[in-house]
Amino acid sequence: MPRKLSLPSTVNDTAFRLLNEWQRDFPLEARPFARIADCVGSSEQAVITAYRALRQQGLVSRVGAVFAPRRLGASALAALAAPPERLEAVAARVSRESAINHNYQREHRYNLWFVVTAASPAQLREVVAAIERDTGCKVIVLPLEEEFHIDLGFDLKGPGVARTPRHEPIALGTGDAACALPSIERALITALQQGLEIESQPFARLGASVGLSEAMTLELVARWVEEGLIRRFGVVVRHHELGLEANAMCVWDVPDDEVSELGRRLAREPAVTLCYRRRRVLPEWPYNLFCMIHGSARDEVLAARADLAARLGLDAHAHAVLFSCRRFKQTGARYLAASDAAHV
Repeated sequence: MPRKLSLPSTVNDTAFRLLNEWQRDFPLEARPFARIADCVGSSEQAVITAYRALRQQGLVSRVGAVFAPRRLGASALAALAAPPERLEAVAARVSRESAINHNYQREHRYNLWFVVTAASPAQLREVVAAIERDTGCKVIVLPLEEEFHIDLGFDLKGPGVARTPRHEPIALGTGDAACALPSIERALITALQQGLEIESQPFARLGASVGLSEAMTLELVARWVEEGLIRRFGVVVRHHELGLEANAMCVWDVPDDEVSELGRRLAREPAVTLCYRRRRVLPEWPYNLFCMIHGSARDEVLAARADLAARLGLDAHAHAVLFSCRRFKQTGARYLAASDAAHV
């Protein structure tokens, strides 16, 4: 049975609702915090103050957009095998790159795992080449090939349970092209990557930063949500700080003609917070099916993994479990820099 989350004492019933209920479906209207205040029986200013406090405490990363993978620029999961005595120095070099938004140590020969996001595949390759040059460590790059479930919203009532709805699987193919957007839209996305200001009229502030009206800003954001460019819009929580301290990347080497069906089944499992197919890098990395399982403790994660693997027959295939050891960096993805938006 999952353990009850041990939340900080500062998270009262109202704060819990602010964290849990608006991870998606955030009000896309002029005064969103006033709408949330109506729902929780509070005042707009009290809700704004509470969200600012939750962010200051590190429980909230930002309020804003989670963009769909490969709809903007380029992104990939990458890993390297750092000599143990140099791990911290290598991790620091990786984290210095603005293109890196997650950087974790994991239990494996490939002990440093990070996500690279860039405006283009060429820029992504440049980032990887610079890391290899400066660290002397070969980087394996594992692009996303098929998305079964990518969301990373957390239902705090049930540890490790990803929030619904779960999207239909998306086969991404082998092309590198991202969607083409007018320059003003790219400018707005660049500003939105930082998250909303927590104030009475955040969309007016966001739009003004790029020369758009509040109404046009809201129209564009709503359209991007409808079209799927924005996967979800809402409160992005920090799962470690909320008690989900154990997480494992679980991988399998599944025959190519079976991986899509198994991935769809795996993505429906409540314990799974991420699920996707990535490109193999042979012979170093033979695994193509990935999922993430989060929980409050290691044994909880292992039990959830054992249960789903037994029911789905997953461990008939070669597999590995990579627990996270240390988090060196965790920020929102930065697909576009200000210079990218300015020169489109």
